[in-house]
Amino acid sequence: MQVLTTIEEFREAKDALKGTWGFVPTMGYLHAGHLSLVKRARAENDHVAVSIFVNPTQFGPNEDFAAYPRDLQRDLDLLQPHAVDLVFNPTPEVIYPPHFQTYVTVEEVTRHLEGAARPVHFRGVATVVTKLFNIVGAERAYFGQKDAQQTIVIKRLVADLALPIQIIVCPTLREPDGLAMSSRNTYLNAEQRKAAPVLYRALYAAKEAFDKGERSGKELRATMRRVIEAEPLASIDYVSAADPMTLQELPPEPSQPKAEEAVLLSMAVRIGQPRLIDNFLYENGQWLAGEFAG
Repeated sequence: MQVLTTIEEFREAKDALKGTWGFVPTMGYLHAGHLSLVKRARAENDHVAVSIFVNPTQFGPNEDFAAYPRDLQRDLDLLQPHAVDLVFNPTPEVIYPPHFQTYVTVEEVTRHLEGAARPVHFRGVATVVTKLFNIVGAERAYFGQKDAQQTIVIKRLVADLALPIQIIVCPTLREPDGLAMSSRNTYLNAEQRKAAPVLYRALYAAKEAFDKGERSGKELRATMRRVIEAEPLASIDYVSAADPMTLQELPPEPSQPKAEEAVLLSMAVRIGQPRLIDNFLYENGQWLAGEFAG
């Protein structure tokens, strides 16, 4: 496993290894969810590249860029058993050199949910992902369903710019109590960690309502709110029951259930100070709610 810090070094090392490539972009502080993406990439490609880069442009001025957990040696130790060929670990100066002034903006699907709550976030995501795709040159890239809006934005980006890469979205990996795995879970103290599975319970309650025929966006959102508001440590940033293609909220008026209907149930909730996100997706007649770590 080679660890490379410059674009030139990375491209030279990649060119020496012939075959197909799978790419897993990360911000580091890896957990089992990241490793599940690496395993999938390993199974479907001749070679695997992982990036570890905490991207400053996707953090707002009052967000947690400085505090975001970082431990490169720990990450490398976790990757070592998984036959990763190349790890790209650039500095911000490599990705954003002096006089950098080119950014990528995806329009409509970034205006909702995380985009509304974090105005600069998706411009930073779209820019760094485009640049990493260009540097790595992989045939496939792997992302987790937990960041549902991010996957929608990246798919739109790839389609609109005709980028020669396939986006593979893999299931959210969950703790035994339902909490979606996230590097930000390290922010939770013991009491907050105990409260955090309320996100999963709220999503599950809305799922059950949908399965029983509820199609009112207003009622689905209210179901999630009721569960979250029963947890004293929880504070809602947003709850959403939206069309998974456009991210427009489902209308308040109920309609008759149809087999082809789809919905993205999602939320951002503060448990104390830490801010957590999660989602369930219903499409093609089935729920994509994640998998429990074994």
